[in-house]
Amino acid sequence: MQTDRPNGSLYTNISNQIATLEFGHPASNSFVSELLQRLTNEINQLSSNDEVSIIILKSEGDRAFCAGASFDELVAISNMNEGKAFFSGFAKVINAMRSCDKPVIGRVQGKAVGGGVGLAAACDYVFATEGASIKLSEISIGIAPLVIAPAVERKIGKDGLAELALSPTEWKNAYWAKEKGLFSKVFDSIKGLDKELEDFSLKLASYNTEALTAMKRVLWEGTENWDSLLLDRAEQSGRLALSEATKAALAKFKK
Repeated sequence: MQTDRPNGSLYTNISNQIATLEFGHPASNSFVSELLQRLTNEINQLSSNDEVSIIILKSEGDRAFCAGASFDELVAISNMNEGKAFFSGFAKVINAMRSCDKPVIGRVQGKAVGGGVGLAAACDYVFATEGASIKLSEISIGIAPLVIAPAVERKIGKDGLAELALSPTEWKNAYWAKEKGLFSKVFDSIKGLDKELEDFSLKLASYNTEALTAMKRVLWEGTENWDSLLLDRAEQSGRLALSEATKAALAKFKK
């Protein structure tokens, strides 16, 4: 993995009506704000692209899927406007995935933390490996997973969300995530995952696009208020990030 990409990378490849979106960052595929905005824009564009039937969302490499939002940007928050803007990044991506006309298939090859769990939860179908453990660590650093909570709760329920959020230092394995409904299928190797993902995607992309769009809308019924809900949650999170308790926790964590 390259180390000279402070803003990360995002690549799109379209083949056989399948758009593959691959994001990456040297810091365990975490997201700086600019990369989140680029991902949001790309999903919105693909939603109206007639050459695309489905989207595959993946990250680069064979290790972590996504370590969430940039820790350096979180530490640098100094006022409410910056705080809301920072936490709005994942809000916008989740809403783009939610409102996208095309089903989004997640490829989770490794661990996911915080916003990375939110990304997986916003996918319509998720392929994962046995190494794809998950964790919501936010409370341990003084904030809370407020923005991604609706997406995670939609997949694993309120009890599952509580189990994750209130045990912020505990990893849950991929089979726990599958049992709860976050992952659709779990494989013992990346090679096995990719073979099944290819077969599944080619078959899905061959179906009636209008039917896929109609099904996508049914799957997301009841989330029409998320455009405002997730931004409200971003504002709450920004307020938490400025608290003295959070600043102290972040300073300790950074050391």
